[in-house]
Amino acid sequence: MYRNYIFDFYGTLADIRTDEDDLRLWQKMSEIYGAMGADYNPGELQQAFRRLELEEKERLGGEDGEPNLTKVFAMLYHEKKAFCDASQARMTAITFRALSRRFLRAYDGVEELLGELRNRGRRVYLLSNAQADFTRPEIEMLGLTRFFDGIFLSSEQGCKKPSPLFFRKLLERYRLEPSESIMVGNDGAADIAGAQGVGLDTLYIHTAISPEESGRSRATYRVMDGDFRKAADILLERKPASAFRKGKCPPKRPEA
Repeated sequence: MYRNYIFDFYGTLADIRTDEDDLRLWQKMSEIYGAMGADYNPGELQQAFRRLELEEKERLGGEDGEPNLTKVFAMLYHEKKAFCDASQARMTAITFRALSRRFLRAYDGVEELLGELRNRGRRVYLLSNAQADFTRPEIEMLGLTRFFDGIFLSSEQGCKKPSPLFFRKLLERYRLEPSESIMVGNDGAADIAGAQGVGLDTLYIHTAISPEESGRSRATYRVMDGDFRKAADILLERKPASAFRKGKCPPKRPEA
């Protein structure tokens, strides 16, 4: 087994659906901003949000940068000369996420796998392209925070996968040897190619929210039907490791 297990979050450990283009979302958010002294109509608020998000992304280096959207929510208050401190900005971000989220659930077998890895003395990390004030509460909602030795989110680091810098920050922070570590993710470019670029073995799992091109990923291991329990079989070595290498999937388990 590996010593260190690094997981992506959305599409790998958790299934989520959001809709940030819902007109009702922006209506509710405009009401919240208005109540706090920042008057926007829904369309104006949405346009201002996207403009400031893009400006922050460009300030951080374009596609490799990851803006902190909580800062953007604060800037929206400031543009209307309204008060906003760090606590108010964070609550606005959390509210936005709650209103835009349609559902959130952990995949079957996730909690059991993470618990078993910890029981075996392995170290478990999260490395995700995500907004901290969206994702940390959602990890907590699913009861998964307790399993991680470290959580690295792109909005807190200013960079994102597949940038090698993001992976190296995690490896250096926790003194992880790439040869003793594996990256598990559902995105062939961000998770798999990014991890391979810093010398990590990889496990690709294709789920409903994987990018289409991810099916061509040349990961160390692959599970193409989205069955997380098959991924757990690989990671816990319930089957001979040689059966799963070079893109093979574990055989389908018999029906109970």
